[in-house]
Amino acid sequence: MNTIKIKQGLSNIFLLIFLLALGGCTKNFDTINTPKNTLTAGQINSATIGQAFADAQYWGLVGDGSGWELMHELHANLYSQIFATTSSGFNTDQFQETASWVDAGWRAFYSGPAVMIKFVEDFTQENNMPAANAIAKIYSVPMYERMTDFFGPIPFSQFGNGKTTVPYDSQQSIYEAFFKILDSAVLVLKQNTSATSFGTNDIIYQGKIDKWITFANSLRLRLAMRIVYADPSLAQQEAEKAVAAGVMMSNSDNALILTTPNNLNYLTRWSYINPFTMSATQESILVGFNDPRLFAFWNQGGGRLGGNMGYNGLRNGLPRVLKTTSVRNGMAGNSFVSNQFLPLADGGTNPRCIVMTASEVYFLRAEGALRGWNMGGTAEDLYNNGITQSLKYWTNSTDLDIQNYINSTNTPSAVPDGIVNATFNTPPESDITVKYQGTAGFETQLEQIITQKWIDSYLTPWEAWAERRRTGYPRGYAIIASLDPSIPVTAIIRRMVFAPSEFSNNQVEANKAVTLLGGPDITMTRVWWDKKPLADYPDLSSSIVH
Repeated sequence: MNTIKIKQGLSNIFLLIFLLALGGCTKNFDTINTPKNTLTAGQINSATIGQAFADAQYWGLVGDGSGWELMHELHANLYSQIFATTSSGFNTDQFQETASWVDAGWRAFYSGPAVMIKFVEDFTQENNMPAANAIAKIYSVPMYERMTDFFGPIPFSQFGNGKTTVPYDSQQSIYEAFFKILDSAVLVLKQNTSATSFGTNDIIYQGKIDKWITFANSLRLRLAMRIVYADPSLAQQEAEKAVAAGVMMSNSDNALILTTPNNLNYLTRWSYINPFTMSATQESILVGFNDPRLFAFWNQGGGRLGGNMGYNGLRNGLPRVLKTTSVRNGMAGNSFVSNQFLPLADGGTNPRCIVMTASEVYFLRAEGALRGWNMGGTAEDLYNNGITQSLKYWTNSTDLDIQNYINSTNTPSAVPDGIVNATFNTPPESDITVKYQGTAGFETQLEQIITQKWIDSYLTPWEAWAERRRTGYPRGYAIIASLDPSIPVTAIIRRMVFAPSEFSNNQVEANKAVTLLGGPDITMTRVWWDKKPLADYPDLSSSIVH
């Protein structure tokens, strides 16, 4: 029996669908105990399906407080070098994978959000709700995009097949399927522009069909740019198609998930403790650029709630001995998150969660224009528009402030050694300026675009990590110490290993997935789209501790 659990949440009543699954996928059970506060799936109707979709929206890209969030905080946030960690027990920052964390994240997705969105897709298909069905399919794409970008091959096309084993799809086939899903969904929405779909239960766009079409086009552009080194012809085709169809142009188009006291921004959820702190990469770039977003993202050092010791980051990969009490509580001067991301009891404002923004779209278009594609503008103009939208979203900058920043020749700064009791070699992260260097070489201009995109990705670290793998930017720093002797401190981790439980619960298909991966099931095997020659990546050896 499929059960729906009712709880207070985002939109009057929230529905949480529980379907038990094989290793986070599909295992059949004859009976399930049904608590008194649940409804069977058969009791859901066209009036209440929107509440189930709201659950899928929130949990699908925000995640719970443990399993799925492990993907964000203990992997993407650290591998992208947005955050460093002060916890002596978080070894991913030193390139050592923890099997139980991977399992928890895998199960959290496949036994929760994946089930929710499939339920909504199936229900709307069976009950002749074409626009709602199209919206649900569009939203499934960023959910699965993040999952395949983490792992490579994943269960996708046959998820929920009702069998005891679930095959994996290759990442190439998944991306090709994404484009087809967006094609068919947008076509349906264009044929149903007057439809009412989910209404206020849609916690991103309140059922506005035109906004969902724009989001789908923008998402197509993101996917296209992601595969540029793996399939440049398809990438250009899909990118130009997206821009011609109409993408996000201003922050009014942003895809943002509603948050409430019961459904928190994921940074707000864990900031009651202080295991994560500003990275040295953030410090070098934001302080060096004199970037207004510094104050939106971080408090001054001096404690979890902020202090007066300046804006200071930590190097990634600190060994345990250097994660002292003063570092963990911030009294060493390292910066924790800004007030807006603090718990509500500490004055936090619980900002909306980000799925995609106009600023990201402008940076994507800027890269496309740099490559000679028809993106509706020059690389420099689109880059400047991306910065403008980002500063308008994150700060209270005036038009003059924004123009001054865009024209700034500031560069990243060196990071002082005084935060922890060690001497590190932390030179400026790069020598690029904020001002677009239109006469520089391709890689310099690409670095500028991706660095600004990375700054803007503060609340979407999975995108920041994917882009750092794809392009090598921002450069970041060598980590201080690697716990895996096979991985050098100058490396960028390329993926997460498959969930160990899959080799018990879905063994045959998991073994086939390794073949689809095209290399050993380790963190340094590159996923399908990760094809840029390593020789073109920046050299991080200057930041190795001597």
